[in-house]
Amino acid sequence: MSSAMAEELTARARIVRAAVRRFAADGMSAPLRTIAADAGVSAGLIIHHFGSADGLRAACDEHVLDVVRTNKQRVFTRSVGAGAMLAQLAEIEGYAPVVGYVLRRLQAGGELAATLVDGFVTDAVEYLAQGEAAGVVRPSRDPAARARVLTEQALGALLLQLPAQQDHLDLDELPGWLRSYPERIVGPLLEVYTEGVLADRTLLDAYLAARESPPSQS
Repeated sequence: MSSAMAEELTARARIVRAAVRRFAADGMSAPLRTIAADAGVSAGLIIHHFGSADGLRAACDEHVLDVVRTNKQRVFTRSVGAGAMLAQLAEIEGYAPVVGYVLRRLQAGGELAATLVDGFVTDAVEYLAQGEAAGVVRPSRDPAARARVLTEQALGALLLQLPAQQDHLDLDELPGWLRSYPERIVGPLLEVYTEGVLADRTLLDAYLAARESPPSQS
């Protein structure tokens, strides 16, 4: 590879890293000129590499997905659930901007958000199945649907309380915030998961009966 090509790749990588951090801190509409200043390049060079702001965001999506996929396996060996995974990842030195970007992207929606949620659901199916095999998790009539509901509830609760609801997210404070978040929710969640909410099976039995015998069409 020529030195010119190496410099181009280095500039592209530097822009992506700067963009991930800026989008995480200020939201997905952060201006290109600010990202260019962060990366020490011109806005024109960003357009040269990525074509547009959407092209830059797509490159950031690809980079972040790669980081999450690379690190997910090792953090999931020590944590349970999407929120816990993000908290663990944020603790790995230098990855708080990636986690902040993930949370901003989940807020904004789009293809990356859907891909991330699907990935979290797939992992949830796996670790719940492991729990069933170990005898610590009850079997489900529909393991995939249960995993999706639990994942979406966890991410939704996280996003509702996320500091990034504000205009600016302090990435230096994000790991500490993610550590403190489980302290507020673990007790109530364990109560719900262990003891349940409803006193009997009346509603569940009625729902299952209705699904098995749908009303006839007149």
